[in-house]
Amino acid sequence: MAEIIAMPKLGFDMAEGTLVRWVVGEGEQIEKGQVLAEIETDKATVEVESSAAGVVYRHLVKAGDIVPVGTPIAVVAAPGEEVKDLPDVASGEEPQAAPVQTEEEAEQPLPASQAAAVLEDDGRTKASPLARRMAQEYGINLKQIQGSGPGGRVVKRDIEKALQAAPAASPLPIETPAAPVSAPAVAPAPAAEDQRVAVDKLRSIIGRRMVESKTQIPHFYLTSEVNMEAVMELRKQFNSQLPDEQKLSVNDFIIKAAALALRQYPNLNASLQGNEIIRHGRRNIGVAVALESGLMTIVCKDADYKSLGVISQEVKEMVARARAGKVRPEDIEGSTFSISNLGMFEVEHFVAIINPPEAAILAVGSVKETPVVENGVVQAGLRMKMTLSADHRITDGAEAARFMQALKNYLEKPALILL
Repeated sequence: MAEIIAMPKLGFDMAEGTLVRWVVGEGEQIEKGQVLAEIETDKATVEVESSAAGVVYRHLVKAGDIVPVGTPIAVVAAPGEEVKDLPDVASGEEPQAAPVQTEEEAEQPLPASQAAAVLEDDGRTKASPLARRMAQEYGINLKQIQGSGPGGRVVKRDIEKALQAAPAASPLPIETPAAPVSAPAVAPAPAAEDQRVAVDKLRSIIGRRMVESKTQIPHFYLTSEVNMEAVMELRKQFNSQLPDEQKLSVNDFIIKAAALALRQYPNLNASLQGNEIIRHGRRNIGVAVALESGLMTIVCKDADYKSLGVISQEVKEMVARARAGKVRPEDIEGSTFSISNLGMFEVEHFVAIINPPEAAILAVGSVKETPVVENGVVQAGLRMKMTLSADHRITDGAEAARFMQALKNYLEKPALILL
């Protein structure tokens, strides 16, 4: 029996997604759990798996379409099955097969008058996610490109043509001056032109959510300095016995320590929903990952029950998928507490903005060799600063301070992490 595949809801605030591309074409076999399509959400490009096995009977939307959550996007049927009652698409009409274009027809741009009117509802030029990323990378103004995609949408080949058509720098003409002229000691630098770069969807969503967080959540901040000598020594011992792909990072220790500390202070692992505080039963640690287009949070679930090796492997795999644009829905869902670590950029100290609806986020700086005083003697030591941003509606300074003490204790006595 035929099964309908719908646009999934990947996150509590997701309303729509852009279908980036079909991985399995119409008429092709597909297995349950096999990747059917790639969609772009507010947070990432995500692979959508088929919930049924059979043959992809019909694509109900086209690549580049923006589709509301729950809208049918494809039909999977048994081999040889005829599906009579296809679901309606957003227009209310049964989808029609797109006319086949020759390669030459596909390359023909729209008339300028038509291309100029092809705008999204928010006034931006219509473009596929890939074309928009390419335009941003190469500094191309999308409004100056004639789209050849469906409905005048700018697609990859339009950007490639624009790059090929870019005029090469022509040599300056050689002129013989009538009389010797003394050259200035320093030639003035040519004035660089301003660039206007469209705000992409991910950056727009990040901006909106952070404004909401800073204006609606009463943040307060606590900073602690941690003696990291024991962690660094233990990490050194582990990594000397591990292959390169399994080596532990400092962040792996912090994820595990934070998850264990959250067991003792559930108000830091909570969300505010109406007049209720929801204390989450699982410690799912969100880890901020820097991408070219902005930040994404991948989630290490049940981190308090996992070994350092498992945490390290899972985080590495999710980060690799995020940077390759192949993130899975489960990679980015369900975080209850977040960590943002800029230590690898030699940042000593910073504060982070809470990721709603979570109650707190931990900002982690670099481990630095610094002079410290112990028993009246100045000596070198390894120290790391970490700052907690917390929601004052859910927790208070004293409770947050005790959480930081517990976290610091796990990091300064890392053998406790291994129990």
